[in-house]
Amino acid sequence: MQDGDVHDKSADSIDQTILGSILAHRIRPGARLGEGELATLFGVSRTLVREAMMRLETRGIVEVRPRRGWFVVEPSAEEAGRVFQARRAVEAGAIRLLPRLGAGALGHLHAHLAEERQALAVGDHPRLVCLMGDFHIRIVEILDNPVLTSIVRDLTARTILIAMLYQSDDHAEESHLGHCRIVEALERGDLAAAADLAVLHIDEVEAGLDLDLAADPLAALRLSLAMSADLPSPAPGKSRPSNAA
Repeated sequence: MQDGDVHDKSADSIDQTILGSILAHRIRPGARLGEGELATLFGVSRTLVREAMMRLETRGIVEVRPRRGWFVVEPSAEEAGRVFQARRAVEAGAIRLLPRLGAGALGHLHAHLAEERQALAVGDHPRLVCLMGDFHIRIVEILDNPVLTSIVRDLTARTILIAMLYQSDDHAEESHLGHCRIVEALERGDLAAAADLAVLHIDEVEAGLDLDLAADPLAALRLSLAMSADLPSPAPGKSRPSNAA
C-alpha cells in the first residue's frame, strides 16, 4: 500500500495518507497530529485538516483531546477485542460472497504471497508489515465493493495500532502461512473453508497479543528494566477483559 501525495490538496487525500502511514507502521498509537503542522505539510488550510481529522475520528483512527489536539488512538484491550470480533464477522462474511476466482485474481494473490515471502527472506520488516495488512484488503477488493473495502481497510489499520501496543513477539511467519492456507482454499473454490481459515488466522493474531500490557501500562518498562519486584503494581480495577485472547 502506497501513501498518498502530500501535495494533493483534499481532506480525503490527507486522511488516506495518514491511514496509509498507519498501515505501514510509520505512525504509532498516541502520536500527535498537529493541525498547523499538517496544514503546512499539505499546503492547505487548518479547516481542511480538521475536516480530515473528523473523518478519521468517526472511523476510530484518531481522537481529539481537549486543549491538546488530535492524536492517533491508543486502543484499550477491550477495544482490541471488539476490533477482532468485527474482523471475524466482516472478513469471513466477505469471503463467503466471493465468486469462483479466475486466473487473474488468483495470480494477483499469489504474487502478493510471493512479495510476503521475499520480505520475510530479506528481513524487510517495514515492507512485510505493509504487505501483511494489504493481504486482507486485496481479498475484499475482489468483490469490487468500496464500502466493504473501506471497512476492512479501517479495521486493518486499527489492528495494526493494537499490534504496535500489545504484540510482544513477531508472528510474521505464522501470519504468512495463514495467508497461504486461505489462498489455497480459494483456489479450490472452497469458500466455506477459506472463511473458516480467515477466522482461525484472526484468532491466532489476537492470541499473539500480550493484553496484560493494557492492565499494567508500565509492563514493558518493568520488563526492560527487570524491576518488576521493585515497582508498584497497577491500580486495582484495571484487569484484562474476558473477551480478550
